[in-house]
Amino acid sequence: MKRYYMFAALGLCGKLYAQEVDTATNRLEQVEVKAYFNKQPLLRLTSSAAVLSRQMIQSQQSPSLVSALNRVPGLRMEERSPGSYRLALRGSMIRSPFGVRNVKIYLDDFPLTDAGGNTYLNLIDPYALGQINILKGPDGSIYGANSGGVVSLYSKGFDQSSEPEVNLQLTGGSYGLFQEQLNTILPFSQTQQLAINQSWTRSDGYRQNSALNKKNIQLNYNWLYAKTSELKFTGFYSDLGYQTPGGLTAVQMETDRRQARPKGGPNPGSVEQKAAIYDKTFFGGLSNQTRLSSKMTLFASIFGSSNQIKNPFITNYEKRDEKNLGTRLYLSYADLLGRDLKYELQLGLEAQKGWYAVDNYDNEKGVATNPQAKDKLDNSQQSFFARTQLEWLERLQLELSLGLNESKIGYRQYFPVEQEDKANIDFGSTWMPRAALSYLITPMFALRASISKGFSTPTVAEVRSSDNSINTLLKPETGTNHELGLRLHLWNRRVVLDAAAYTYQMDNAIIRQLRENGAEYFQNAGKIDQKGLEASILLYLITPQVSGVVRSLQFASNFSFNDYSFRTYQVGDKNYQGNKLPAVPKTVWVNSLNILFPNQFRFDLLSNLTAAMPLDDANSVYAKRYHLLQGKLSWTKSVGSRYQIRLFGGADNLLNEKYSLGNDINAFGGRYFNPAPLRNYYGGMSFNF
Repeated sequence: MKRYYMFAALGLCGKLYAQEVDTATNRLEQVEVKAYFNKQPLLRLTSSAAVLSRQMIQSQQSPSLVSALNRVPGLRMEERSPGSYRLALRGSMIRSPFGVRNVKIYLDDFPLTDAGGNTYLNLIDPYALGQINILKGPDGSIYGANSGGVVSLYSKGFDQSSEPEVNLQLTGGSYGLFQEQLNTILPFSQTQQLAINQSWTRSDGYRQNSALNKKNIQLNYNWLYAKTSELKFTGFYSDLGYQTPGGLTAVQMETDRRQARPKGGPNPGSVEQKAAIYDKTFFGGLSNQTRLSSKMTLFASIFGSSNQIKNPFITNYEKRDEKNLGTRLYLSYADLLGRDLKYELQLGLEAQKGWYAVDNYDNEKGVATNPQAKDKLDNSQQSFFARTQLEWLERLQLELSLGLNESKIGYRQYFPVEQEDKANIDFGSTWMPRAALSYLITPMFALRASISKGFSTPTVAEVRSSDNSINTLLKPETGTNHELGLRLHLWNRRVVLDAAAYTYQMDNAIIRQLRENGAEYFQNAGKIDQKGLEASILLYLITPQVSGVVRSLQFASNFSFNDYSFRTYQVGDKNYQGNKLPAVPKTVWVNSLNILFPNQFRFDLLSNLTAAMPLDDANSVYAKRYHLLQGKLSWTKSVGSRYQIRLFGGADNLLNEKYSLGNDINAFGGRYFNPAPLRNYYGGMSFNF
């Protein structure tokens, strides 16, 4: 254990960079990140941030984003079973209906997080993504309610191509994995382009009752219809179905880690009840950006979604019909105050409205029978924001922003007793300021600091949770984040260092609890101290070259230290003050090695060392630490000038670790654990023409 922490301390690490090489000078080009309305050099950004390139997203298994996102310090993604994910950014998994906690997620600048606060991240096909940008820490002044940060997903196909392109990838692997992914880019002219991404993924799963079947098609269209105007469309349809095996006790996991949750007391097991989630979703967004003048730009978008969800569970069968509609628009103005002083100003709003019908029935072996509860809810969220940025001599950057966030939930119960009038839960209006600065001490060394307010309202899935009751007592989470950071580039960016320290004081933290039958509910838990350190190093040991046994060699190391604890938290006569926050490992250390050999052979190795973490408020049960090692070997061959073939193969959990991923927090009856697969393999091929 001591050796583990010693290596972790040496592995200071944090962000991942999609660097390109200028072959004339052998100099690594500066990374840019799209944040705060425009692209900015990552070196001078006032926020802690990360950029995941297309290569990083596809460096390990393609069916999920788990490996790629877990390379980012402060961000943790878990997979309970194929298709069932949880994601937290600078937070824990104690509160995570539908998998995402306190994070605002966008797809091509359209909010994927709906009006009710839910984000169905498992609907996205990773193969359709070209880049992922992550902003860490509360950013509600610009992006609406959140306390962890913002994740922006960018699809392939928006970079203008001169010729049509088709990519087909086929993957097969252990436990019945099969995946087909097709990406087509069709440039109609120099001003119009359509991209079509289609995929089908199936898996039998490692455990009983953990099969996955997912079909997805996504369209991306952009049209430069004038020299100063561009129209973009993103839309997808996803038909997702995955079985949910349920949590096991420690004894059950040791006896048979591949079993689904067995029958316990009066409750049947997952197999008997055919526990699963089926989600059919349409999502679409249309945006227009116009340069009104050389100094002023107008952006406007509309977006919406429709979700049809069925969820047979141990104790009930839930059906959800969800509709969402929203808009985001802003006006941006940039000018010079003097020869050396630039400024920007943005004013805008983001508004969403959602309508949710939630019905619960008795579950008779996967068939919905007698009704238990029927409710209709609607949720509205509005965020008005203003931001200004001052830049002096491209050295000092000062940002001031302010957001006004409003949220309200209306509800009416129809069964077992019909409510006469609609009732409302008003979370009120909250001002969310942010102040940040970045200063270049030298052209390659920058310091940054920020203070910002976090705000996160209870989601519809928390107010009306799976115990079929409407909780009108939940309060929004609030807090203030203080942060200091630095970035340092050395030797033509062949070495990139990044580090940040932060403290976030949260009030009214929302904690997930489970009842005896497995139904979840939520409650406010007082105050939480969140202190953390994130650091990174990226070493380009050998920059790309045309000769030699090793043509390119890159090493990255990423380290997170999380000191999260309850400051005040009492439930009845139980006082948890000073206890560690559940589902937060003390340290996470991720290392990656990427080697390019002659004849386009590429080797990617990923190591993830995650410390033990408590699984309940009392800190009486822990998930053991684990070391996850993954490797992938690929070979690319060009056939003529227009065709390319790539063969690849890889393995997950090379060390055959027995660990649990996607643990159930505060689980009743000790059913905390969701065992992850042992050593498993995959392979496939892709064609490009």
